[in-house]
Amino acid sequence: MVKRRRPPAPFPSQEEIVKFVHESPGNVGKREIARAFHMDTAQKLLLKKLLRDLELDGTLARGKGRHYAEPGILPNVSVVEVTGPDEDGDLIAKPVLWEFDAPLPIIRMAPERRGQPALGPGDRSLARVELIDEKTSDGGHVYTGKTIRRLTTSSAKIMGVLVDHGTYCRLQPTDRRAKFELVIDKTDCGDAGPGDLVRAEVLPGKRLGLKQGRVVEKLENMDSPRAASLIAIHHHQIPVDFPPEALAMAEACGPATMKDREDLRETPLVTIDGADARDFDDAVFAEPDTDKNNKDGWHLIVAIADVSWYVRPGTALEKSAYERGNSVYFPDRVVPMLPEALSNGWCSLVPLEERPCLAAHLWITGDGRLKRHKFVRAMIRSHARLTYTQAQLAHDGLTDDVTEHLVDPVINNLYGAYAVLDAARQKRGALALDLPERQIIMDDDGNVESIAVRERLDSHKLIEEFMITANVAAAEALDKRQQPCMYRIHDQPSMEKMEALRDFLDGVGIRFPKGQVVRADNFNSILAKVAGTPQADLVNTVVLRSQAQAAYHPENIGHFGLNLRHYCHFTSPIRRYSDLLVHRALIRGYKLGEGGLEDDHRDFEQAGEHISSTERRAATAERDATDRFTASFMVSRVGQELEGRITGVTRFGLFVELTESGADGLIPISTLPDDYYRHDEKAHCLRGDDTGQEYTLGQSVQVILREAEPVTGGIILSLAGANPSSRSSGARKKYGRGSDKGRHKSGPPHGRGKNKKRKRK
Repeated sequence: MVKRRRPPAPFPSQEEIVKFVHESPGNVGKREIARAFHMDTAQKLLLKKLLRDLELDGTLARGKGRHYAEPGILPNVSVVEVTGPDEDGDLIAKPVLWEFDAPLPIIRMAPERRGQPALGPGDRSLARVELIDEKTSDGGHVYTGKTIRRLTTSSAKIMGVLVDHGTYCRLQPTDRRAKFELVIDKTDCGDAGPGDLVRAEVLPGKRLGLKQGRVVEKLENMDSPRAASLIAIHHHQIPVDFPPEALAMAEACGPATMKDREDLRETPLVTIDGADARDFDDAVFAEPDTDKNNKDGWHLIVAIADVSWYVRPGTALEKSAYERGNSVYFPDRVVPMLPEALSNGWCSLVPLEERPCLAAHLWITGDGRLKRHKFVRAMIRSHARLTYTQAQLAHDGLTDDVTEHLVDPVINNLYGAYAVLDAARQKRGALALDLPERQIIMDDDGNVESIAVRERLDSHKLIEEFMITANVAAAEALDKRQQPCMYRIHDQPSMEKMEALRDFLDGVGIRFPKGQVVRADNFNSILAKVAGTPQADLVNTVVLRSQAQAAYHPENIGHFGLNLRHYCHFTSPIRRYSDLLVHRALIRGYKLGEGGLEDDHRDFEQAGEHISSTERRAATAERDATDRFTASFMVSRVGQELEGRITGVTRFGLFVELTESGADGLIPISTLPDDYYRHDEKAHCLRGDDTGQEYTLGQSVQVILREAEPVTGGIILSLAGANPSSRSSGARKKYGRGSDKGRHKSGPPHGRGKNKKRKRK
């Protein structure tokens, strides 16, 4: 039986083809059109010519993979570049390639998968996009986008310093990890010149040799004292400028009302902060408890700036605070979470001025336990602004004009309450790491004057214990009232980190038994054993590295380091968004009036991930800026012999902390005395095969400062002696020239010499 061929369908009109392309949900090419209209071979040839004509007259546009679409319509999968958040906080992207006359579309990116870092301005991704029924103000299409895969791009902006090379400039990157420099023609430098800190983009071009670049933004001259922090701000994309609407709202703020507020204006609350502090968000008061059932107990008041009164949900102020997540503190400047009109103005508890607060009344037992608590909205008038040094001197009997009238009624009571809280902390077994904190001291011109160890006084510990107690009370209160809480969580160390710690402790003669439930006081017993010994700093550092990282999360797992079941951050809403969320939850839970959590409040889990990431971003930026300020301070000491201690051992060299300045530098392995060195990761050491020479974590060394580079913050060192002392006399015997075990001569390992020819497979 002969099968009859179906006659071809009538050839579709131009309008029918265009309508089919516009209305099809997926990718449409010539094949899909031919199949839809049942075309034979002859009709397919006609279709090819028609599509070419439609493309030429602009009716259809051809994209990737020979697919057709309405002009100005993105393919379902597109490469996009993030431009930043819009006024609603949504992350906005644009297509990387756009060759149409139609208005540029915008793409609202969905949040990244859990555990993945958020996209930032300039980041590119391969995204699945979907057109929605909405238009931009200029008539462009609007899409939703979801990341399929992150992309690296050569068009990313590179920060660096211009260096003159005659007819052209080179860009010296500020990132010490950068693998290449850029060549920039002087016609592409704009108004920037040699010595200027700029942002540049890579130009498309040759694959071999140095890449070409073009300056897109001049930032600062590198000789400026503020360049170090400016590099960190731009490198980590920390928002500096507030939206005009947020600034206007802050400037329009004024005094809060007394409605529904407890009057604490006559209570002698005081602030105690660093000498350079500009925003004061906490004031404290203590008195003996008059309750006969609480013998030797105390009544504390911790009054915290009522930021929630001024920063309401859904406003421009709130959105900018959320974006920043926290304030960022550099040696020469602060990038605040809130505009200055609030952070240093209406929210700051400046002395002798009325300020609204959220106050925690805390009743403490004679043995330092939190007996009960109450949260109220209040109005206070700080009776004095004290520095830590000032408070400590007054307690020690050295008063001044400000403190002489405050000792008996205020300061001594604060220290009395602190004594019982401190005793309870020690009994509880909170992790007690003792690591010196370095302070960079600037002169009036913004240059580094000196670097010193920050003094830690009992007054510092006093405020710390008061704040911890208030934070515990806030977390307990929210848990009891079944309100959402942004907990500050700290998990116990992982098994892998504990095994690494045991291996290290075995190497320094400290036993850390296996099989026991690990608690914070287990670490304290280790730290107590080495206190006052040359190993103390080393062991404290390694114990710190073994700990998990603290984070923000609505699910409570407790705080391992503080050994607390309930803990959150309540005491710094001027500089931490987490604390603002806790304030709003307390206001709703206690029914304290306006500014509480709304029914459609932010998703706490998503917010926790965001502010944990902004906290890490701030810490990294602060550390980077400190490195650059330190390097600029050390430039004048290049060539000098200095004392240091090995703080890191890697396969590529030794990290050394200089004793005097606290600066961190690298001794490259190539500069060590001639030998072949093996990296023993468990023992934290480099060991020479021929000599048995060991360089071990915590070892004291004399070094020569070879380089100090303020642009990158890098410091390069070398050992001062050709034969520094070995850590152990037995090392040379075990691995010395008399033994053939594991021996390699200086140079590459066996099988990797220059004369070895590789067989082709």
